[in-house]
Amino acid sequence: MELQDIARISLLSLQTSLLAVLLIAGPALVLGYVFSRKHFPGRTLLRTACLLPMVMPPVAVGFLLLSALSTNTWFGATFEALLGGSFLLTWKACVLAAAIMSFPLALLGAERGFDAVPRRHEQVASSLGAPPRRVFREITLPLASRGILHGLAFAFVRALGEFGATAVIAGNVPGRTQTLSMAIYSRFEDFRDTEALFLSGLAVLFAFLITALAERFLRRPAHTRREG
Repeated sequence: MELQDIARISLLSLQTSLLAVLLIAGPALVLGYVFSRKHFPGRTLLRTACLLPMVMPPVAVGFLLLSALSTNTWFGATFEALLGGSFLLTWKACVLAAAIMSFPLALLGAERGFDAVPRRHEQVASSLGAPPRRVFREITLPLASRGILHGLAFAFVRALGEFGATAVIAGNVPGRTQTLSMAIYSRFEDFRDTEALFLSGLAVLFAFLITALAERFLRRPAHTRREG
């Protein structure tokens, strides 16, 4: 396996994970805040639906996406028309699969982050005349940022390791949709165990570095957790 192939696979995997996290960051932030602070009819049902990708077989998620996004359906045809081109079996499909499978981790991180914000800080700011938007921007969001970023970091790692849903809707096309997980499986199938082992080690390295950085810089100090 040439260095160029390793670089291409690694870059595609990292780009896919980054785009997936950027895609889910906004929805995870909004829904995390809603689930943390609001109680409304259907809340449990909506939250359960958002967390389903975390417990469902990835292949099942991929098959459902394939069924929905097929050009034989009106939704799939409309979706493809909006994108201005083909979607399935492209890098865009890789991003969508990674985004959906990693979304629950980003959501839980945001929800836990907002849960950890002391309400008294927000109440004091409101009592001093600060409007709700300013309270959220200057008090709530900064205090919840560790949890939010922690969730996004783990969502990135989950996206980096995504395989099942990606295999169904994006395939395993070298140079186009062959992410790190797909490359490992492909080499395993071809009995190229040394290359598969090397790529597996690379995946472990990426996951370890990102997780270690999240634990080092984003984990809340013990005294802060006790105060909260």
